[in-house]
Amino acid sequence: MAERGDVERAPSPAVARTLTVLETLVAADEDLTLTALAQKTNIPLATCASIVYTLEQRDYAARRIVGRSHFWRPTLRLYGLATQLVRKVDLSSVAQREMRELADLLGMPVHIGVLTGASVVYVAKAAMPGFIQFDTYPGKVAPFNLTALGKAISAYLPEEELKPLLGQMAKGEGPRAHLVTKADFVAELAEVRERGYALEDEEEQADIACVAAPFFDSSGHVGGAVGVTGFAKDLTARRRREAQQGLIELAKTISRRLGAPPD
Repeated sequence: MAERGDVERAPSPAVARTLTVLETLVAADEDLTLTALAQKTNIPLATCASIVYTLEQRDYAARRIVGRSHFWRPTLRLYGLATQLVRKVDLSSVAQREMRELADLLGMPVHIGVLTGASVVYVAKAAMPGFIQFDTYPGKVAPFNLTALGKAISAYLPEEELKPLLGQMAKGEGPRAHLVTKADFVAELAEVRERGYALEDEEEQADIACVAAPFFDSSGHVGGAVGVTGFAKDLTARRRREAQQGLIELAKTISRRLGAPPD
């Protein structure tokens, strides 16, 4: 959540406040009263009221009235916008067959993720065969530094794009999560570039590990990453090597189809 100082330094503080209100509504586990929303966002009550009434007018927020209290929640109009965007950037069609084949080979879901701000957004998935399914779906958002997808992308960002992200690293909830300094994370990204893939092992959450490799667009800029997610106990030794090799080849295929320059 943006601090008040950050909002005031934004090119448009009014827009920054609106986005903060919207993000807070989406992240909340329950509908919020105006007072609670103002407290959570650190925005003056009158300003917060103007924002939510405007969001309601534009159908981005709705309210439930109980007695004299008004409880606010976001609407699915945001989902509609996101769906339109995903359709325009339909990375799932770039290597759908290859994603499916790798998922079948490994018995693990294969994902494509892109970086949006300090978050990775999952935009495509080839689910694994079987009854056990992971809670990784198109539209899921995760902190960039807590997923192999995010690390694989970050490792190839220009310095001017990476630098602002280093101040927004999140702490994971997994047993191997630890507070990483900027220097530590930059050093880890150097290792990712050296080997060509990224790893995450029980950092975001317990029992889950992932591997990912970056792909590039026609300008040579990192366009996203492709990765697999599995149980940490399964994604070891031979299986991890198979995942690494398969993902690097799949990333090369996606890069080639996006028109990336050789190498």
